Amino acid sequence: MTQNIYDNEEFFQGYTQLNRSIQGLGGAPEWAALRSLLPDMKGTHVLDLGCGFGWFSRWAMEQGAVSVLGIDVSAKMLARAKNETQDPQISYVQADLETVELERAKYDLVYSSLAFHYIENLERLFKQAHGSLKPGGRLVCSIEHPIYTASQGAGWIHHPDGHKTWPVDHYQYEGPRTTNWLAEDVIKQHRTIGTYLNLLIGTGFTISHVEDWGPSDEQLAVHPEWEEERHRPMFLLISAAR
Repeated sequence: MTQNIYDNEEFFQGYTQLNRSIQGLGGAPEWAALRSLLPDMKGTHVLDLGCGFGWFSRWAMEQGAVSVLGIDVSAKMLARAKNETQDPQISYVQADLETVELERAKYDLVYSSLAFHYIENLERLFKQAHGSLKPGGRLVCSIEHPIYTASQGAGWIHHPDGHKTWPVDHYQYEGPRTTNWLAEDVIKQHRTIGTYLNLLIGTGFTISHVEDWGPSDEQLAVHPEWEEERHRPMFLLISAAR
């Protein structure tokens, strides 16, 4: 079973203070790049894996989706999602993405934001996602970047001359990495970029876009604190078709 860290009270309270929790999609620095990978939402049936507070589910409906199903393992996240959602065409289900069974050939888009790096049996989930898509349907996702998951718990190294570096630790050694982020002993699954892409290819997806996300010059002008994201990418963005 997936570690349900979002129902940990300490973690949940910390998570609610993040910009992406307060401002929604606009508070996520990678959103503009991720949005550019999405198909036209009009008339689509959408599956949101790891839907959290439901920000994307509601956005998809506002853009013309016919129906949206959001799935998350966290009761706390889903309670807020349901409280902030009025559209009856959006539904939320609590389920473990490690074991979830998805309806076949139902969706035009499977979307996932920062959830896949928590999943141990990702191959199974990719197969479920692939089967749930209609022919020509798309998977668009963001994942915590493997350079970042390979450095869990390390943090920046500050040098005497003032510059700082981000250590990559045992990049080729895949598996669980434990870090203290918002709470102690948060478990994430480290995989190489090659493993992510080959799992998708082996499942039957055709990859159309891969991006090591970093802030644009325009974003840095508004948010100079994001400059550190150019030293080591925090997000991996992928778009693939069934």
